Amino acid sequence: MTAPPPETPVHDVAIIGYGPVGAALANLLGAMGLTTLVLEREAAAYHLPRAVHFDDEVMRIFQSMGLAEAILPHTHVSPGMHFVDASGRLLLDWSRPSSVGPHGWNISYRFHQPDLEKVLREGAARFPSVELRNRAEVFALEPGEDSVRLRFEDLSNGQPGEARARYVVGCDGARSLVRRWIGEAMEDLGFHERWLVVDAILTRPRPDLGDHSVQHCDPRRPATYVRGTGNRRRWEIALRDEDDLAALSRPEAAWQFLARWITPEDATIERSAIYTFHSTVARRWRRGRLLIAGDAAHQTPPFLGQGMCAGIRDAANLAWKLARVLRGEASDSLLDTYGTERAPHARGYIREAVRLGGLINAKAMESVLTPEALSGGTADRLVPIRPALGPGLAAGWARDAGVLPPQPRLANQLWLDDHVGLRFAAVMRPGFAAGLPHELLDRLSAGGAVLVAEASPGVTAMLDGLDAQAVLLRPDRHVLGAARNTDDMRALAEAL
Repeated sequence: MTAPPPETPVHDVAIIGYGPVGAALANLLGAMGLTTLVLEREAAAYHLPRAVHFDDEVMRIFQSMGLAEAILPHTHVSPGMHFVDASGRLLLDWSRPSSVGPHGWNISYRFHQPDLEKVLREGAARFPSVELRNRAEVFALEPGEDSVRLRFEDLSNGQPGEARARYVVGCDGARSLVRRWIGEAMEDLGFHERWLVVDAILTRPRPDLGDHSVQHCDPRRPATYVRGTGNRRRWEIALRDEDDLAALSRPEAAWQFLARWITPEDATIERSAIYTFHSTVARRWRRGRLLIAGDAAHQTPPFLGQGMCAGIRDAANLAWKLARVLRGEASDSLLDTYGTERAPHARGYIREAVRLGGLINAKAMESVLTPEALSGGTADRLVPIRPALGPGLAAGWARDAGVLPPQPRLANQLWLDDHVGLRFAAVMRPGFAAGLPHELLDRLSAGGAVLVAEASPGVTAMLDGLDAQAVLLRPDRHVLGAARNTDDMRALAEAL
């Protein structure tokens, strides 16, 4: 008799796409012990630069994966950004301090994406529960009652294959297959412009180019200069309707636009590509067992440097929720809060990028600058936005739900996130904790929260900022709720 074919194993999560967002999600799910299958069309990570910036919040997420120290040597701390007019006059100053910020890291980092992806992929390989399958192009999804069947082609030999997972997350880019299966149109926020992006490597020192990124708000030809890691430099240059796109597809054609800054004697062009910058947000981030993250869920103009950052935040928000649902610690409805929290947050950053785009292309400068700065007076200073999450978990009844507070250093000199790991944390003033009933503290612990009760300066400052006696932090370090009294604390324990 012929033996029956072996049953296809059911993974907890299948991730489609292994860019930075897919790799970040794989690290977080691996750290939480979930069986994770990554299906990636390409044989290896893309070798040329794409994203170039992440912020302190994202570095804090890398810290939660145990990878921040490995990533740090591949970064350059950015002093910020200047917005100048066609004559070079400073219009808007967005400088960042060189000191460590409230989250325990510098506020702005430049990086080379292939270096980052190498660290993230090596990080995911630490976990035996994470399986990577390269050269697998998914072409069909068949959601069932308990799992999703994924059908793919093995591009190395043309053979069909299949896999099963209880949940599927599409980290598969702007043309996402998973988003098409979810079946909801994107919300268009109104910005669509074609730009030439040129990555160059300096062959001789050019300190005059500066460390600040520069937005040239020139109505004739808006442009962006970005100082990358080492000798890497990037220029992003707006294209006009009359530009010959076919001619510009050849890298050597970029020199005509770069001449005001560099010549072939100064640098070599590593990459030249035409992009259309979009501003869109998915109207639906989840349908049953299918979810999306990263560019599959949102696209933003690059003027805030938040494109990849938003995707990494998606991964941090989603990973712990998947873990709780898959472990039976929460109902499947917890996953509905993923989109309701992340969509408004991503939309806030995209709208700000679109607003700054109106300054850079000189079409809506008055929406960003004061009359004094517009008329030639003192330059304005940009106050960066820090949106809270949209309504989701504990929304409507818990104080400060969705806020991301600073990361304090504890009395033992550990950062809070290193002490707690990817778990909940109940951070309390010692006197308040001492007055709580033991059964309440036991309920918090039983719900998975690490109890931290101390009067160290960092903890005190965090609680003072929230005007609270205690705060319950989620595994992604956002506030589940703040407490002023015992009744508030009971409600938070019940939420666990």
